[in-house]
Amino acid sequence: VPLRRSLRAAGLPPHTLSPLYMLPLLMLLTACRAAATRTLIGGRSARVLASRFAHAPVASAAAASSSAAAATAAAAPPSLVAESRVRVASLLEGGEARLGETVVVKGWVRTVRTQKSFSFVEVNDGSSLKGVQVVAEDGLDSYDVVDALSTGAAVAVRGEVVASPAKEQSIELRASLVELVGSCPADSYPLQKKRHSLEFLRSIAHLRPRTNTIGAAMRVRSALSFATHEFFRSRGFVHVHTPLLTASDCEGAGEMFRVTTLPAAGEAAQPAAAAAGCGDDVAALDRAVKSAGEAVRALKEAAVVDKEAVDGAVQELLARKAKLQAATEKQVAGKPAGDPLADDFFGRAAYLTVSGQLCAETYASALGDVYTFGPTFRAEDSNTARHLAEFWMIEPEMAFTDLAANMDNAEAYVKHVVQYALRSCADDFAMFAQFYDKGLKARLQALVETPFARVSYTE
Repeated sequence: VPLRRSLRAAGLPPHTLSPLYMLPLLMLLTACRAAATRTLIGGRSARVLASRFAHAPVASAAAASSSAAAATAAAAPPSLVAESRVRVASLLEGGEARLGETVVVKGWVRTVRTQKSFSFVEVNDGSSLKGVQVVAEDGLDSYDVVDALSTGAAVAVRGEVVASPAKEQSIELRASLVELVGSCPADSYPLQKKRHSLEFLRSIAHLRPRTNTIGAAMRVRSALSFATHEFFRSRGFVHVHTPLLTASDCEGAGEMFRVTTLPAAGEAAQPAAAAAGCGDDVAALDRAVKSAGEAVRALKEAAVVDKEAVDGAVQELLARKAKLQAATEKQVAGKPAGDPLADDFFGRAAYLTVSGQLCAETYASALGDVYTFGPTFRAEDSNTARHLAEFWMIEPEMAFTDLAANMDNAEAYVKHVVQYALRSCADDFAMFAQFYDKGLKARLQALVETPFARVSYTE
């Protein structure tokens, strides 16, 4: 019966239920019964369904056990894991307009406050600085889950959006079902509802994204990235991806990180390079070829010829000849066979890029206006706030333009992305002003509203 209802609900034609079409399914269910598969189908066990479809009797004990399992499954509350969720940022932004809605929120517990007959649970999903307050009354069937919650636990909550009497928020969520998605040990979870130093957060890199500071910084960074692509796309620029591995130092832009597959001093060589006679020295390779040839000759002249051994020795001889030929060609081409980089991956020095500028210039000469936006690396040995080993850089290149248009584009870009971030991340900037830089928002607003000064080279 559950199977037929499912087929009808799926809109399948009536003949789908005929015995001919059902035969493969009956065979599958019978196999499930033989293997004692416990997969649930429509709230019942595959073993029971297979028995019924195959017209096989079911022992009373097994039937009672399966019936109990089915009853338990039917009594268990439905899981919220598969249900779509409403992000906390969207819920808070809607405010009182969402009163009366029943929604599912999923996130991590920030705080739990237990009262006499109810509990307050703050849930944050990372979409906003603030979390949503969940009110769980002790009459809930799932209140035992609420009782066991601790900071850091992952939860899913279904509830009704209601007006909040608290001053800090206009709405809250009155829970009808609380489900624990992932527990968190309260005695060892290092993040608590207090301000942690950045030095401490560096020691728990896997958890620091859950803090207000790192979460806010990442939301602002995401907004700036989105606004960057939005700005250049609106002006007809083409986004190009330039290589991260390069042999170019891009006009000496900075110290570069070397990339190599060669072993460091004191380390064992790669197996392929450590094999006998595998160096690029021609004389050594020539001796290795002669040695391999003699080994083949000896095996062939033996009283009892081992064909497998001969074949293996021949393959080794051919491999050594190939390496000798390659080394000889390098030497003829003017590259010393003893070049220390000859065995490196690219056969020459390679580095992490310091800039995509040179590649972007070639694309601009074909596509017009282009820009790159990706990671760049600088190996300056400096620990100041103005030097980073890795950062993301935006590099526009424009064809058929002049210096004035270039400056206009740069000013418009900076103002666009800053204004977008101020508008979309207001709560995050308010947090920065409260704990890090009180004048930050005012300075950024002045940047957006004030024309950029232009100074000539003469001036």
